[in-house]
Amino acid sequence: MQLTGLHVYPVKSMYRLSPDTAEVQPWGLAGDRRWMLADSAGRFVSQREDTALGQIRPSLLPDGLALTAPDGSRIEIPAPAQAVGDPASEVEVWGDFFPAVEAAKEAQIWIAEHLGDYRLMYLENPRARAIEPEYSEPGETVSMADGYPLLLTTTASLERLNELIAAEHPDEYQPLPMTRFRPSVVVSGTEPWAEDGWRRVRIGELTFKVAKPCGRCVITTTDPETGERGGKEPLRTLAKHHRLMRKAAFGQNLIPERPAGVEGDVLGTLRLGDDVEVLEDGAHWPADGR
Repeated sequence: MQLTGLHVYPVKSMYRLSPDTAEVQPWGLAGDRRWMLADSAGRFVSQREDTALGQIRPSLLPDGLALTAPDGSRIEIPAPAQAVGDPASEVEVWGDFFPAVEAAKEAQIWIAEHLGDYRLMYLENPRARAIEPEYSEPGETVSMADGYPLLLTTTASLERLNELIAAEHPDEYQPLPMTRFRPSVVVSGTEPWAEDGWRRVRIGELTFKVAKPCGRCVITTTDPETGERGGKEPLRTLAKHHRLMRKAAFGQNLIPERPAGVEGDVLGTLRLGDDVEVLEDGAHWPADGR
């Protein structure tokens, strides 16, 4: 098995970066979802509510972020910091409340012009948000991702999903790309749905715990290139053929493990072409509960 895809999402629900290498930190790939948009109540905003987010293209700067809109408008945004007086407030992601720092006024004006009345927020302290304790150890944290540091998908499972859609709904069938599922790492060379039984894996020089399956939402029905939402796939077919833990599921959530003797924020580096090895296997997750 081999690592064949790497994706980083600097701003939650915006367009992806697809580098050849990525450093891994305890809370996710370096630069991944340290920024997000929040509404007036502090709750995160995603493509679930506004598909236009996915059409904004981010890039990472040495100390900040650049955003480019479909019309070509671009802005560079320095990372805010409480130490220099940038305002901080509590934000929410799926019932988790934690502090984040508000980007500069110019960034907020740009966001308002291109997306709406949202606030661009930065997670200055990536240790501020704990992972769901039922599936993690004390001290393990996550960025502004939905719940876990990384998401793993496999090309074989995508191929099987596309086969099922084509067989049952040929008149509606269009092959779904992996980018619909917004994974962090993509693995090739497996059997379809093999990842459902994995409990611990090695990717290149690093090891990861497999925390739980990823239940999917309406974002997977959105074309990541155009922002157009339409049709019932892949949720209809996943709900029929691949339910795990009461949800239409695709992919597995990962938590990185700290290698012996490694200190600091960088645990190691993933590279396209890295070998992937299953270190611990287990029973597949049940369809209807634990």
